[in-house]
Amino acid sequence: MGFSFFPKEIQFFDLFQEQFLKLNEAVAALNSIFQEFEDVENKCKSINIIEEAGNGIARRISQQLSLTFITPIDREDIHNINIAQEDLLNLIKAISTRIGLYDFHAVKFPAKKLVMNLAIMVQEGGRMLDRLRERKPVEENAKKVKSLKYECEMLLLVALGEVYDIKLTGFDSVMEIVKWTHIYDRIEQAVNQAERLADIIEGVVLKNA
Repeated sequence: MGFSFFPKEIQFFDLFQEQFLKLNEAVAALNSIFQEFEDVENKCKSINIIEEAGNGIARRISQQLSLTFITPIDREDIHNINIAQEDLLNLIKAISTRIGLYDFHAVKFPAKKLVMNLAIMVQEGGRMLDRLRERKPVEENAKKVKSLKYECEMLLLVALGEVYDIKLTGFDSVMEIVKWTHIYDRIEQAVNQAERLADIIEGVVLKNA
């Protein structure tokens, strides 16, 4: 076997795709929890496992980036996409952790719709990654993400209004308000992060057009 002074080319887009598959798997499991509200404990455990695997991929991307001289897009852009996907996966885990701990008997309708929108936003982010790899425009995908983000902002107002209308009849009702406020806060963070990921990818596409 001959020795080469040239480093092996790292397929960062393959790593992004591998990372995204974990992200999409996690948000699909989260959406299943909110839509069906069955087998919650096992689904939360599966999200924990997915998140751990996703963090491992993020570390691999960082390590490969530190060892690679030639990259398909700017090093800073690779770093930003990697961190954005990792942060979003961590937020999905944060939502599932709270759902698992808070012992709810049912999920409120606005929460179901918010998480469904989040899942679609994540899927659009994956399509944008594919189009970045192919050097294709992502304007329509970005518009869809923005539209879903706007819808989520309206849903959050409705959701919080519903929570704050809960009648205070004792400790349990106070705790329900606190718990749902925490859930909606994490969902809002995840939605914002999904939009941020889309913004980052759109910026990279425009830079490399």
